[in-house]
Amino acid sequence: MNLVNTLYQRFRLLIHEGAKFLIIGGIGFVVTEVGFNLFRFSFGLGLFTSNALATLAATIVTFIGNRYWTFRHREGKGTTRESVMFVMLNGAGLLIQYGCVWFAQNVLGFPHNDKFSTNVALLIGIALGTLFRFWSYRKWVWRQPGAEAAVAGPGSPATAASGHEAREPALVPYEAMSQPGANGRVDGGPQRNGHAGPAGQARPDGPRHARSR
Repeated sequence: MNLVNTLYQRFRLLIHEGAKFLIIGGIGFVVTEVGFNLFRFSFGLGLFTSNALATLAATIVTFIGNRYWTFRHREGKGTTRESVMFVMLNGAGLLIQYGCVWFAQNVLGFPHNDKFSTNVALLIGIALGTLFRFWSYRKWVWRQPGAEAAVAGPGSPATAASGHEAREPALVPYEAMSQPGANGRVDGGPQRNGHAGPAGQARPDGPRHARSR
């Protein structure tokens, strides 16, 4: 139980994000399946067109769900950039889905109009595309807060790992610099009304007075 609890605490964020992502993905899957079968077999559209339209509808649904629920605690790139990157990565996922269907029909030889084999291939493509999307969203679209601030500097992970951290030189107050030391010299401060003698001691520069006889 301790091991399970430790693993859960360590991967809690990943587990929670993954669960929410799967829920949103399940909704997107329903939209994709219903839309694909509707466009492909009810309206008689082509394979790629049906898959693209169904995925486009699912993309809108999943973007809203992931942006405002799954990854709402993460930093985004701004609405426009988030949307562009989201669409691009969904396009990559679409290619994965289409590639699985194309492989099943053109390499494995399943009939193009066979509903069962087409949906099985599409299901495999959706699973692979979902894994790719989850990984890519966390890496490029919605990142962990402060992930881009990891630059070399005092207190940064890279600096802490190396064991060397830039330190500011110690600043000594002027009053402390001007205080005389134990030998009557002014240590570290400017020498006033005198210059350093052979032994490094200050000697007066004023006029020499004759000794009284």
